[in-house]
Amino acid sequence: MKHFTSILQLGDLQEALAEAAAIKADPFAHQQLGRNKTLLLVFFNNSLRTRLSTQKAGLNLGMNVIVLDVNQGAWKLETGHGVIMDGDKSEHLLEAIPVMGSYCDMIGVRSFARFESKEDDYNEVILNQFIQYSGRPVFSMEAATRHPLQTFADILTIEEHKTKARPKVVMTWAPHPKALPQAVPNSFIEGMSMTDYDFVIANPEGYDLAPEFVGKAWVTHDQDEALAGADFVYAKNWASYEHYGEVLSRDRSWTVTKEKMALTNDAFFLHCLPVRRNMIVSDEVIESPRSLVIPEAANREYAAQTVIKRLLESL
Repeated sequence: MKHFTSILQLGDLQEALAEAAAIKADPFAHQQLGRNKTLLLVFFNNSLRTRLSTQKAGLNLGMNVIVLDVNQGAWKLETGHGVIMDGDKSEHLLEAIPVMGSYCDMIGVRSFARFESKEDDYNEVILNQFIQYSGRPVFSMEAATRHPLQTFADILTIEEHKTKARPKVVMTWAPHPKALPQAVPNSFIEGMSMTDYDFVIANPEGYDLAPEFVGKAWVTHDQDEALAGADFVYAKNWASYEHYGEVLSRDRSWTVTKEKMALTNDAFFLHCLPVRRNMIVSDEVIESPRSLVIPEAANREYAAQTVIKRLLESL
């Protein structure tokens, strides 16, 4: 594995899950792999879990870790090609990236959708420039269209808590005051395609996701229908894909409440965090014994460590 931008690049999912479980049981077993190697984590956007879990994963593997917050710790970067740089941006990404690559052995990049151009976002312009110009293995810590480390942790968490071979997993849209990227739901759909789970997507009209990600997944615009008999409920907001980046609805009837969870098979609740309480999910649900948001977040460390380990092995 030379780069990691999609969970599909893990290959055999069961092998990857077994590897992550072994790492979780003994996180420091492979420190020699990363000894005298440097991991650079580049953040164009805010982060809590991704920053901490990925930095910890690199340290577990014996790596030196450098964290760069582009918005606070670097020159403002121009990303467009052919731009006359007479504004407030002092450095171009095409110079910055190879410089970054010269200081490290591997790069993680976090760069959200900007909602300025669907074409640029879905072509992953920033992430792909790192792959093209850094000369280093690059992995995504959430890009415009995917968040594969999150999805890997999500599936690891489901595997640890499922009580049947083929659980019903529902990913439901929920309201949010701002427009959020489609990276988490897109990536989660890709992850579900690697399993044999009974998977359902529920969202209001106007919020269907990109066809290339949805594929043959079952999509319903009736949340109650989707939740019936569910074993896991993954709540997530995303902005409209058809009306790109727009907020078409803040319908609070889609909030995951105790009454909604009563429709399920005593389901576990999942969310990638951070979460808007009483918009996405009620206090009762996220604080209930069936909420897995904390173990799900903890598993981010082992998902990241598995990916970094595989990239180190390919150096």
